[in-house]
Amino acid sequence: MTAQLQPVERRVVDLRDPSLLVEKAYVAGEWVSAADGRSFAVTDPYDGAPIADVPSLGVEAARRAIDVAATVQKDWARRTAKERSRILKAWYDLIVANADDLALILTTEQGKPLSEAKAEVLSNAAYI
Repeated sequence: MTAQLQPVERRVVDLRDPSLLVEKAYVAGEWVSAADGRSFAVTDPYDGAPIADVPSLGVEAARRAIDVAATVQKDWARRTAKERSRILKAWYDLIVANADDLALILTTEQGKPLSEAKAEVLSNAAYI
C-alpha cells in the first residue's frame, strides 16, 4: 500500500494587524511583485505548511533599489538631526507597537520560540 501525500493547507498567521504580512517585496519605496511573476513559498519549518508566497526578484530589482537609495540618501542627509531623529523614533514606536505580530511572523517562518522572537524584535528595535 502506497501512502498518499495530502496537500498541506496554507498556514494562517493570526495577526492583530494582517497588513504586516505582505506577499510583495519593498523596493525603491513601493511594494512590488517580480516582473516575470516568479515567486517562492515561505513555509513553516515545523510541518512545511505554506505561510506566504513572496516575489523572486532578480538583478534588475536590486539595481533599482540601490539607485533609488543613492538618490534619496541625499535628501535624508539634508534633513536636520532633529528631523531624522523624529522619523527614526516613529519607526521604533511602530516596531514596538507591533512587536507581538512581528514576533509571531518570525516564529512561524523560523520555528523559534515566540518569547525569543519577541526579544529579538525588541532588541533590534533599540538599534533604530
